[in-house]
Amino acid sequence: MTAVVPLTLIPGTSFTLVTQQVIAGSRSDGARAAFGSACGLLVHATFAAVGLSALVMSSARALTVVKLLGGVYLIWLGVTTWRSARRGVEPAPRRRWHLPWAQLGAFGQGLWSNVLNPKAASVYLTLVPQFLTAGRPIAPQIATLAIAHAAVVLVWLLFWTCVIAVARTAIDTPRFRRGTSRLAGAVLVAFGVRTAAAH
Repeated sequence: MTAVVPLTLIPGTSFTLVTQQVIAGSRSDGARAAFGSACGLLVHATFAAVGLSALVMSSARALTVVKLLGGVYLIWLGVTTWRSARRGVEPAPRRRWHLPWAQLGAFGQGLWSNVLNPKAASVYLTLVPQFLTAGRPIAPQIATLAIAHAAVVLVWLLFWTCVIAVARTAIDTPRFRRGTSRLAGAVLVAFGVRTAAAH
């Protein structure tokens, strides 16, 4: 848990998503995004336990596909967030099409932003193995470490959700919400481009 704290405190995609959800929606939306992000880590832990993460990271083509999917998804989230700011952060009009997991809302955004993040996968291939004990079953050890990691991330994101909710209550103006949503949208697009272009 001590080892993952510095990684958790560095602002990233989950941090930005939680901020955006609280500003554009509510505290409960931010909490759902936080839980989704934590569940995304558990998905990576499961992949690592069965060897899928190692297979993807060792295959240049598979890794490229994951990076592109993750990058496109984050860019889509960023553009959507920016457009919502232009509408004054009002409910979006009914779309003719939507992503298959759109019904999951903020939870789905948090989940998929982590599942499609190669850097989250790399944690379970570089950091986690240093804490495994040889000669003991691997899966239970990875599960224990993943739960600890998810707990740290969840506590931090829920704390940040409360901070942003208080700030929104104190400065709840259309200008503040538009500005914050635009900033969150730009950051998500930047993260998406960085993810897709990462070597």
